[in-house]
Amino acid sequence: MKRFEIIDISGDAGIRAFGRDLKELFANAALGMFSLMTDLNGIRERQVVEVSVEGSTLEGTFVSWLNELIFQFDTYGFVGKKIVINRFLPEEERSFTRTYAVRASVSGEEFESGRHKGKLLIKAATYHRLTIEKTDAIWQADVIFDI
Repeated sequence: MKRFEIIDISGDAGIRAFGRDLKELFANAALGMFSLMTDLNGIRERQVVEVSVEGSTLEGTFVSWLNELIFQFDTYGFVGKKIVINRFLPEEERSFTRTYAVRASVSGEEFESGRHKGKLLIKAATYHRLTIEKTDAIWQADVIFDI
């Protein structure tokens, strides 16, 4: 199973992420987004940033997750290369809880224009054409970014 693929969107950028569970889906979506920003092969795991988001819907939590990572880039220049989801709630697919939460450790480093290749400057993850669905045993998410 591939982690993600780029979606060709005129005027914007998008990814389709895949995962065997929601934790893997969220991690792969983050890697896909970071790959739109720079070549991840040039990123080293020099520091770890702890990221936490919560939401009342799966879609809202997904968008908040990606936007928090965009905030880390915009504010600190941080680009992630390895994402470890430490906690994902609800842990079961058929939970009755109404709250979603993600806690993750993101390893990477600050973007340096002289050393890293700059690609797209992403402003935000959007709800435009956002889908998150499970088909057979694989989760898939499509997300469009404002650039």
